Amino acid sequence: MAKIGIYGGTFNPPHAGHVLAAQQCREQLGLDEVILIPAAIPPHKALADDSPDAAVRLELTRLAVQGEEGLTVSDVELSRGGTSYTVDTLREIKASYHHDKLYLLMGTDMFLSFESWRNPEQIASLALPVCLHRGRENPQLKADIEQQAKRLKKLYRCEPILLDNDCVEISSTQVRRLLFFGCAQAYLPPAVLHRIEAGGLYGLDADCRALPFDRLKEISLSLLKPTRVAHVAGCCETAQALARRYGADERDAARAGILHDVTKALTGEQQLQLCEHFSLDITEFEREHPKLLHAKTGAAVAERIFGENEAVCSAICYHTTGCAEMTTLEKIIYLADYIEPTRAFDGVEQLREAAWRDLDEGMLLGLDMTLEHLREQKQPQALESVQARDWLLAKGTKA
Repeated sequence: MAKIGIYGGTFNPPHAGHVLAAQQCREQLGLDEVILIPAAIPPHKALADDSPDAAVRLELTRLAVQGEEGLTVSDVELSRGGTSYTVDTLREIKASYHHDKLYLLMGTDMFLSFESWRNPEQIASLALPVCLHRGRENPQLKADIEQQAKRLKKLYRCEPILLDNDCVEISSTQVRRLLFFGCAQAYLPPAVLHRIEAGGLYGLDADCRALPFDRLKEISLSLLKPTRVAHVAGCCETAQALARRYGADERDAARAGILHDVTKALTGEQQLQLCEHFSLDITEFEREHPKLLHAKTGAAVAERIFGENEAVCSAICYHTTGCAEMTTLEKIIYLADYIEPTRAFDGVEQLREAAWRDLDEGMLLGLDMTLEHLREQKQPQALESVQARDWLLAKGTKA
């Protein structure tokens, strides 16, 4: 009797994390084979815009595992067509592997939502659920997974396997972002990256320079985590309103506002990779606090990918820290980011009133609030913020 791992997903695109997870499962569980199965139409989520069709995702998945011992790819879901329900797939596979034991490999999100799948009791009878996780790094997650395993055992009389897996911390959504920014090399098998670049997949053949605002907004928001969309839209609208109030270019304010957090979804490590990709000079402070780099990398993306003008890029670059000798647009984006309608913190109404009364007064108050918060948290202060505050005080600005 052979032991067969079943690993389904959109594989949009297949990346190094998929391959590593499959190989670690094969080794740790002693599997004879792991079958990767790209979905035709995933039941739990819609495919992202600009995704290649199912046939191309199948091709990419085959490229990802070529030369990988024990890993194969099946077109069973593509051949069947329609929505790709796991229970239907397992029935088909079991008919071909009726003497073998099947293991259904899945990540934590899918494992924790297992009861919502179609016919979960039959799935559990056809294949043993295996949850790939990194619970040792997250005690609460580990507890949730263990509780779910107990629940599934009681509901479906199965013995789920919890496999602590040193998987690459990357999702296909993150890989698509990095592809857009031009620095996904570390996360994709070379053959997959070559095929994507050669075919202009995932919008890589699109010219994003000088886009109409509506299209710029659509692309920018698609690169964010969903939880950040309302903030960025609010910042954009606030920036336009402040530009009208203080006589700045409303077009530039809108474009800087909608792009100011365009790289915010990247991790600190990915921010550093993007800096290297764009050959950006960074300070030791920024290297030690890479999440601050989203302003600098965002400005680089605005300039080099979207072709925005110097005023817009500079406003994005300093929207987090501020700087000395700030332009009106730079002050507007700094404050719009701070006071847009979804912001809710002690003192925000006072800051809003100051920003609408006098731009420099708002800036000084905002910088004071930031620096004081960092002092209270015993966190280091960005030199640019200190210099911006000193510059405003030297001008005679009063909070």
